[in-house]
Amino acid sequence: MRFDYGYSEEKQVGKTYDINLLKGLYPFIKPYLSMLAGSMVLVIFITGVELSLPYITKIAIDRYIMPPSEPLDPTISGIIRDKKRYLKTDTTRQKFREIIEKYPELFEIHQSFAFISHENLDLLDKKDLQILHKDNLSGLKHICILFIALIFINFFLNFFQVIIMEYTGQMVMHDLRANLFKHIMNLPVSFFALNPVARLVTRVTNDVQNMYELFTSIITFVFKDFFLLIGIAILLISINWELALISFSIIPFVFYISIYFSGLARDVFRDLRTKLAEINGRFAETTEGIKVIQLFLQEKENYQSFIKLNHENYTAAIKQIHIFALFMPAIEIFASTALAILIYYGGGKVVSETLTLGSLVAFISYIKMFFTPLRDIAEKYNIMQNAMASAEKLFLILNDEDMEDKRVTPRGRNGDPLKKTVINRIDSVEFENVSFMYIKDEPVLEKVSFKIKRKEKFALVGPTGSGKTSLINLILRFYIPDSGRILINGTDINTFDLSALRSKIAIVTQEPFLFSGTIRENIIPPDTNIAEEVLKKLLEASGCSSLISRLTNGLDTRLLEGGKSLSSGQRQLISIARAFIYNPDLLLLDEATSYIDSKTEEEITLALASLMKNRTCLIVAHRLSTARNSDRIMVLKKGKIIESGTHHYLMKQGESYYSSCKSDIGTWI
Repeated sequence: MRFDYGYSEEKQVGKTYDINLLKGLYPFIKPYLSMLAGSMVLVIFITGVELSLPYITKIAIDRYIMPPSEPLDPTISGIIRDKKRYLKTDTTRQKFREIIEKYPELFEIHQSFAFISHENLDLLDKKDLQILHKDNLSGLKHICILFIALIFINFFLNFFQVIIMEYTGQMVMHDLRANLFKHIMNLPVSFFALNPVARLVTRVTNDVQNMYELFTSIITFVFKDFFLLIGIAILLISINWELALISFSIIPFVFYISIYFSGLARDVFRDLRTKLAEINGRFAETTEGIKVIQLFLQEKENYQSFIKLNHENYTAAIKQIHIFALFMPAIEIFASTALAILIYYGGGKVVSETLTLGSLVAFISYIKMFFTPLRDIAEKYNIMQNAMASAEKLFLILNDEDMEDKRVTPRGRNGDPLKKTVINRIDSVEFENVSFMYIKDEPVLEKVSFKIKRKEKFALVGPTGSGKTSLINLILRFYIPDSGRILINGTDINTFDLSALRSKIAIVTQEPFLFSGTIRENIIPPDTNIAEEVLKKLLEASGCSSLISRLTNGLDTRLLEGGKSLSSGQRQLISIARAFIYNPDLLLLDEATSYIDSKTEEEITLALASLMKNRTCLIVAHRLSTARNSDRIMVLKKGKIIESGTHHYLMKQGESYYSSCKSDIGTWI
């Protein structure tokens, strides 16, 4: 017993960053471009506020805490030529003039200003010193108020920006998930044969959730940090271009490291997304097949298979950890190196007084701020790479040309779109030399031709694998024939609107599927109004009345997933009632009485007889007793028609049909 669960590998994707991914996301972002534009405007203001804070610190230091040695006033520049630092005071102000007169030997007067060396400030009385520093303290107070005001402004700007982006991200994720769900529902059945349910669940849930982070933090992160880097570069060059160029010398190494690790991380996240889908697939299949696993004592083998897959997922996760364990410290090393270079060269310039202390402090703040986006890359790489890997998986489904739903825009033999035809009623179904195969060079049907007339009961019999169910799938347009044509009322089936066509057809299968919910919801389509009296008659005709009457909540009885709380016969009766509600022109019965006990079979047979009355019916029969009362019987074998006619005619022929009818078990063998 194997435990690969029919899992097929997804296509491998190409480049590390594929611009097509961004193009694919644009239609989902387009409705919210105004919101994004507003967010970007807020980001610009936020960036401006953040850039202004270090510069305000520079002003505070250079103007009020440690002013430069040379006076800034050009009218007196050159008068004081030593390298001492001086405190400048205005002699026209009474309080300052009194202090100057009190310490005449400590002050040098030039025009309307007096200067005192910082070395002599300790000789002044503390009260006098406070008076001299009053302007500086007042300036510092205003600087602090401005600083705090900008912090509050930054807070509110960030608040509104986050609200806008979170709302946008939620809406984009909502639209993406809805679009993906709708797209999956319209895919041909062949797609689901190649893709396990758990993989699709992973795509609609986990992968879409990963995209949410891309729409919120990553988009903002890219634009904000772009503006921040440009702004910092301009400010650094304006403060001191030599020191700026020295600091920038480390950046090429940072970009190289980032690009190198991005390729490694992307490959790992691709592997992680695939392994997660496989784990979900294994778990889903295990729960579905738990009876078989336990019956054949395969718990140990199944566990070992899961452990192997789980270890592969663990290995991929460890690779991811190793990548970021190297990448983040590498970024920190370069940031610290840039800071060390800055302190060395900048500190020397401050000592030589070719650079102010405030400029150096601002430079250090800007350099730290400059490396913040690069640290963000390290911190958010997990999110970004995970989101991009998820985007690849999503667009493998959304853009897969091989899985394109050819039923949406059916085309003729010359490739031109076929004109849609209105269908009011199904009067006939005809196959013209239809051939079909699921796998290349393995035909299931070969040049099958027959016609079913209105209200005719047409039975299909034949051994397992002869193509009976495939023929029904072609009528329902679950698949497209490889050659030949299927005609409805003499018109190519591909020209009809798919929804309109299927609204005229109902099918009852040997294993009917019921959804979790109430019995009423499983019988009556959504948004369908039906009178209780009419519903009661339909339930009686379908044989469901006795079943409904035995249930405490009647039609409002809730069912488990797949209707597991009911027996096979009860599920079959509900599916027949569902077919009655649709009032179809064409009824397809796919071995509807198989695997049913004799008593339940009688109930179902009566219900089907009522359902088939005055309707065109195609019956796939395993038990020949079901087929013998049909108007016409067609025998299939290895995808070809070998016999066709009424029961009496085929019995007279004495061939395959005759042999099966005369067998002891009375079924097709």
